[in-house]
Amino acid sequence: MEEIIFPNQIRMHRRLRGVPMQVLADHLGVSLSAISKIEKGYRRLNQEQLIQVAELLDCALQDLYVNEQNSEQDVVQAWKREQDRRSKINQSAGLKTLGAGLRHIRNEKGLTLIEVSEHADMTLSVYHRIEMGQREVSDLEYKNIARALSMSVEKLRNEIKKLDSAGQLSDIIEHNDNRYKVLNNTRYAQLGGNIGNDDDAAMIPIYGIGNAEGNIVIDRNGTFKEIACPHHLQNKQDVYAVNLCTRRLGSLLSSRAVLIIDPSEVVSAGDIALYYISENETKLLSIREDENGQLYGLRWNPDERINFNNSDLTKLHKVAVINL
Repeated sequence: MEEIIFPNQIRMHRRLRGVPMQVLADHLGVSLSAISKIEKGYRRLNQEQLIQVAELLDCALQDLYVNEQNSEQDVVQAWKREQDRRSKINQSAGLKTLGAGLRHIRNEKGLTLIEVSEHADMTLSVYHRIEMGQREVSDLEYKNIARALSMSVEKLRNEIKKLDSAGQLSDIIEHNDNRYKVLNNTRYAQLGGNIGNDDDAAMIPIYGIGNAEGNIVIDRNGTFKEIACPHHLQNKQDVYAVNLCTRRLGSLLSSRAVLIIDPSEVVSAGDIALYYISENETKLLSIREDENGQLYGLRWNPDERINFNNSDLTKLHKVAVINL
């Protein structure tokens, strides 16, 4: 699971609802010490954990993210200090140059972010942050990245140095800096990835009309708006978006949310997914796993559990990114 939130407002919402730390720890299946670190922003949350917290505290996902208007000042200051720390590390360690060099070489080889991250034994999120120049790289990780690019460590270093000396990385670094400013704005905080409004971003359609049963109707022949496709999904052909025009997931998501759907991704427990009950009608579900390891879907208002057989799994389209 991707690490997706740092820091957070979990403590504030937990106290407002009178939920003891131990109850939250038991709900997530972690220690009391882990909850303390999560609430202080020293330990990150993944997608499944964040959904579980929002459900227990009966709040929307975006309420758990930090913002300067509503968050406690000590949390906001911790967040700003972390951003400053990362910026200084980037400048001193040359991470921007490294990230730009990796992106240039990857593009020259015709490889996608997903292909390189998988062959480097990294999550997509981690490798993407490296290319953005926002994460330090260990010797082992550097070796794995070189292997994924079919290069030796020494050849990779020399190639990046050569590109930098020739001035071929400046445009990429500027592009990454501008993009990071967008991603740093908590209005764009989201699950499994990030979305900005880059001028060079591909646009994808936004579908979705709600019906009386709380389902989402996908009318691909009707009039629709468009949204910028997340960077890490731009090489995929079938990505699309839907409006959150149903309250069948309760207050888990903001009514303003736009869901970015990637049909090619495998759906697993902890995900949110569209379940196609016909060619154009879908149910938005929170995906869970029972004691036998079988996946099923949940939604509320009213409560509904949907069990799947093997053929049903092909009808699930994973929500890859949530634009809040």
